[in-house]
Amino acid sequence: MYFGVNLLGLAQQPRDQDMQERFAELLDWVHAVRDAGYDHFTMGQHYLTAPFQQFQPVPLLARLIPETGSMHMFSTLVAPLQKPVELAETWASLDVLSGGRVGMCLALGYRDEEYAAFGVDQKTRVRRQRELVETLIALWTQEEVTAEGLDFSLDRQTVTLRPVQRPHPPIWIAANADAAVQRAARWGLKWNINPHATHETVARQVQLYEDAWHEAGHEGKLTFPISREVFCAETREEAVRLAFPYLGQKYAAYGSWGQDKALPGDESFQIPLEELAGDRFIIGDPDDVAREIARYQEIGVDRMHLRTNWPGMPLETALTGMRLFAREVAPRFRTDPAA
Repeated sequence: MYFGVNLLGLAQQPRDQDMQERFAELLDWVHAVRDAGYDHFTMGQHYLTAPFQQFQPVPLLARLIPETGSMHMFSTLVAPLQKPVELAETWASLDVLSGGRVGMCLALGYRDEEYAAFGVDQKTRVRRQRELVETLIALWTQEEVTAEGLDFSLDRQTVTLRPVQRPHPPIWIAANADAAVQRAARWGLKWNINPHATHETVARQVQLYEDAWHEAGHEGKLTFPISREVFCAETREEAVRLAFPYLGQKYAAYGSWGQDKALPGDESFQIPLEELAGDRFIIGDPDDVAREIARYQEIGVDRMHLRTNWPGMPLETALTGMRLFAREVAPRFRTDPAA
């Protein structure tokens, strides 16, 4: 299994924080993650993120290229707000500059204010995501592309700057709802499993994905990347004490944004944190954490992105948990790093 970390805890901060100071800490964090032997890092994208402020992926990834050694760099993007030509040329640039170390995860998004700000009708978001995926892959793999979308038109056009990775950088699909999981399978793209669903929901949706994959006629071994809220300390009590204040703040914001309503079933984040954490977060001592990770490995997960540093958490606290995981948990699952 490959392990990475999510940059959420430093790339996104409460509004009262000095982002220049936090960026200096983010660099320290990235260096420490690299030196601890992690395989990759991930980050997300949102706009208008009150009560938080947040760096956008492209400038941050470009700045981090020389800081990250051989680590791969993935970012989630709100797909219906992107344009295929801009995305193709920008991410080809990042792939060349990084020596072939970037990938993307395309999400539908769920926040009304983001769609309104970009003048995009949410009712068109699935069509826009499909058009983006199909046109992006064509631009990276074909000499000439003719395509018509809701708000773009290409007539025998060529993207001349090509990515280092062939046929193209990894493209994952973020999905919460059952239909979106099955859609990713039909498209033949990896499903990047969200950090919010319970293990029970994830296991059920893995089966849905596998069934849809085979029904679409795809072949090959199925493996899954996943994001999880993870914090490792010497004891479970210490892990809860250190992580819960920051997890609580983050999930209160998710609740206000409507993230829980994007999940299948009747999910709500407006419940006590201990209850919310059950079967969902991986918080505890190294043995606790390893047992939970093994449950995901059993259902096909081969790449885990640890969200182990949340907005407002002191850097030293996050570093202690991240290093303990690298020392005591990761070696139990380690395989050779690979893209």
